[in-house]
Amino acid sequence: MFKPTPNPPDTDPDSTAFDKAAKRALDFYLNPEPDTGPPPGQLFTVVNGIGTECLLANLSETLASADAMISDLAFELEGSRRHVALGIQQLIELSGLLANRALDEVNPR
Repeated sequence: MFKPTPNPPDTDPDSTAFDKAAKRALDFYLNPEPDTGPPPGQLFTVVNGIGTECLLANLSETLASADAMISDLAFELEGSRRHVALGIQQLIELSGLLANRALDEVNPR
């Protein structure tokens, strides 16, 4: 009487493909790759891999824009509100000076 039996796993030519597929499936569920995306609810993020010089240059430009906006606002205000706006302008200006000094340290002109 003939009884059909499958090939043993070590002689099956497709066993390596099966093993690779099984390992991928197990790794997907048991060893997931860490999620490097932004946390939920975070609207803004900085792209990974950007150089320090580029970050500092963009910071300097952003501070210059904020300085221009608060200057316009300060000259439209009167009294103590104007003094608050001018104080904010001085903080922005100081931050811009610090950013520019750091940029000069990274990439001397």
